[in-house]
Amino acid sequence: MRKLVLAMSMSADGFVGGLNGEMDWLAGSLDADATAWLLDGLWQADAHLMGSEAFRDMAPRWAGSRAALAAPLNAIPKIVFTRGGVALPEDCGSWSEARVVKGGLRDEILRLKTQQGKRLLAHGGAGFAQSLVQHGLVDEYQLMVHPVVLGSGLPLFPIMEQPLQLKLLNARCFPSGAMAHVYRPA
Repeated sequence: MRKLVLAMSMSADGFVGGLNGEMDWLAGSLDADATAWLLDGLWQADAHLMGSEAFRDMAPRWAGSRAALAAPLNAIPKIVFTRGGVALPEDCGSWSEARVVKGGLRDEILRLKTQQGKRLLAHGGAGFAQSLVQHGLVDEYQLMVHPVVLGSGLPLFPIMEQPLQLKLLNARCFPSGAMAHVYRPA
């Protein structure tokens, strides 16, 4: 059985994007060690899962990129979850071949988990990540906490009826001040 890993970058105050999804606050906090850690996590997956907004943002940015993180993002198949649909870009390499799943998030994730293979790696956006958390689908959280406070923005975790207890599996601090935290639900 495959596990679902939610891999997200977040500010020190728990936001995964600015109020409008801005990610410019990440600039400068990914040093070589942090990039290597992220690369290792990306290559351990055989499918990248994301919501339609994250897909629309990521496809044109990564398809032609020569950045270190581009290789696994471009090589590994993508599955896009959407409530209403998403137009696949025509000129974005493997991103143009993404599989689109309309609705049925919980059932489709549970089906994917029963298949043989490496882990499923979910990237976001914020709404998609919150849906995964609300449905109790996340088996592991890989959170890269960056040394910046946004004050407001898109939170990673939704409003919850009960606290979500986590068990720390690993933590690592990088020269830039970013910290990687790996948790599983307790």
